[in-house]
Amino acid sequence: MNEEYDVIVLGTGLTECILSGIMSVNGKKVLHMDQNPYYGGESASITPLEDLYKRFKIPGSPPSSMGRGRDWNVDLIPKFLMANGQLVKMLLYTEVTRYLDFKVTEGSFVYKGGKIYKVPSTEAEALASSLMGLFEKRRFRKFLVYVANFDENDARTFEGVDPKKTAMRDEYKKFDLGQDVIDFTGHALALYRTDDESLARYGKSPYLYPLYGLGELPQGFARLSAIYGGTYMLNKPIEEIIVQNGKVVGVKSEGEIARCKQLICDPSYVKDRVEKVGQVIRVICILSHPIKNTNDANSCQIIIPQNQVNRKSDIYVCMISSAHNVAAQGKYIAIVSTTVETKEPEKEIRPALELLEPIEQKFVSISDLLVPKDLGKESQIFISRTYDATTHFETTCDDIKDIYKRMTGSEFDFEEMKRKKNDIYGED
Repeated sequence: MNEEYDVIVLGTGLTECILSGIMSVNGKKVLHMDQNPYYGGESASITPLEDLYKRFKIPGSPPSSMGRGRDWNVDLIPKFLMANGQLVKMLLYTEVTRYLDFKVTEGSFVYKGGKIYKVPSTEAEALASSLMGLFEKRRFRKFLVYVANFDENDARTFEGVDPKKTAMRDEYKKFDLGQDVIDFTGHALALYRTDDESLARYGKSPYLYPLYGLGELPQGFARLSAIYGGTYMLNKPIEEIIVQNGKVVGVKSEGEIARCKQLICDPSYVKDRVEKVGQVIRVICILSHPIKNTNDANSCQIIIPQNQVNRKSDIYVCMISSAHNVAAQGKYIAIVSTTVETKEPEKEIRPALELLEPIEQKFVSISDLLVPKDLGKESQIFISRTYDATTHFETTCDDIKDIYKRMTGSEFDFEEMKRKKNDIYGED
């Protein structure tokens, strides 16, 4: 360990592992350490189930009705992958897909007036949907056709609207869409968290989820880094991050010092260099039944738009099951998450929990949303943000691209992630 590295990475969360993989592919000498004995950091999948009970300080052991503990892989951070999103692109470019198997999520649902409805993903579903009346459907169809034809490089498709200057709410007005339709279009289809986001690229993708849980993702990228010469050490207590003249020069662990030019880490390693900007509540719920009114889907997401429950931010539910090798046979895991807005966060998520009843066991966590106090230009310490309440990885990928740019001085380029064809570490 007493060596000089280009980059030392602390923590094996998804952000850290992807950056470690990219740096290794690009020829950097990388040392990657984690104080935990497992991969994944905040974005780990916990197995066996007994470890989840211990982690959340639930007395006793899981009842026999939960099946074998080792059949469970429970995500601490609930998210799906957007099929046309940035994380899938990263997986494809790096060929980390060869280490993973994915299933498509069965459906997206949206909450309206206390009930849930399937979000229409095809024209036929839209016309059959009970979310809208007949005239509203016609207007909505016109809107969808406009969106499908929209090309930011072709002004003829703008229909007189400047996408750089127009807020989405004005766009809805142009098509005379009502508030309920705005709710499910903006929040369940386009996945915006507020209605003021500018008219951006529309993501109409289905969602993917990896077999054996999201913890497989950081491990896949860690494997990529190792193939390109990255060194991995788990269960390494980090005693000190050594800074000289305001710049990082190394990391001390178990009496040894590894030297480096740059450091990447998650907020847990540098509590004095991050600030709290909010909180997220997440509730892991174990069920013995699919969620009502989802056509017995073995996986789905439900979005409760903020307007439907008088909130500033949406509430999300991600549900997966034994079909994804994350739970015992016949069991389902539904994870509720949202940004905390009051002093009683558990009350805030009640509308979501009511959709899941009866719940066999709940595991509640409230996490601080932490961001770095500075960009790391001087210290060369680059700190990731904690994971937000959204049900996808787009914000995480934005953070990865931002850290990459700050570290290298150049814009993130997916091409840089491609495995080098003639590399000496290449696999069959």
